[in-house]
Amino acid sequence: MKATFTINKKPVHIDLSKPIDISIPVRSGEKNPLAWYIDPPKITPVVEGKWVAKVSEGAVVNFNNIYYNPHAHGTHTECVGHITEEFYSINDCLKTFFFKTEVITIAPTSKGEDYIITKNQVEKALNGKKPEAVVVRTLPNSREKAQRNWSHSNWPYLLEEATVFFRESGIKHLLIDLPSVDREDDEGVLASHNAFWNTAGEKRLDATITEMIFVPHTVKDGAYLLNLQIASFHNDASPSKPVLYAIE
Repeated sequence: MKATFTINKKPVHIDLSKPIDISIPVRSGEKNPLAWYIDPPKITPVVEGKWVAKVSEGAVVNFNNIYYNPHAHGTHTECVGHITEEFYSINDCLKTFFFKTEVITIAPTSKGEDYIITKNQVEKALNGKKPEAVVVRTLPNSREKAQRNWSHSNWPYLLEEATVFFRESGIKHLLIDLPSVDREDDEGVLASHNAFWNTAGEKRLDATITEMIFVPHTVKDGAYLLNLQIASFHNDASPSKPVLYAIE
């Protein structure tokens, strides 16, 4: 099914029958991306005495509890409330869901024991474009990202200068295939989170960060329409399902 959207006062044409899902599904057990030193997610049937809420064990319905942390267990979208004393909910901050988006691919550069993404790299990759959202795919880009335990791995991260560049370019939605835009152990500085949401000035309440995505190699760098879907949680973050559509 074809559809036409107006973005920045210009019509764009997409085929809704060809979605590109860049989220990572949550499964019970260890076959998930995992970070921040906590146990894997659990999806288990409710048990009441001898009754197990599972059709294969005699119940009439499957009725599961889910133990899940959005920041640690897979693709999630967060708002400024992730790092502020004042409560902000992603369900209140994200009110529109379609955005003109640029997919860029970056090979983090080594700096001492770290791998970093610099302003020069993201500026060069965007090449003067100022989309509403940016999807950052990092190299190497193996399917291992969909199941990797990132804890204690010192993953690559965005330098503050790179995130400031995104903010000053007017980008409202930053998506990346890493557990965090910041260094795993940065002593609580959270430089890129703070820079992107401008917590030292007028907070960007309508800006979001989405982490732990996976962008296959078959998806070329360039312009897309992004549908950023979240669950309706009254929380700083929610599990999410970002979906790209090629612009015809």
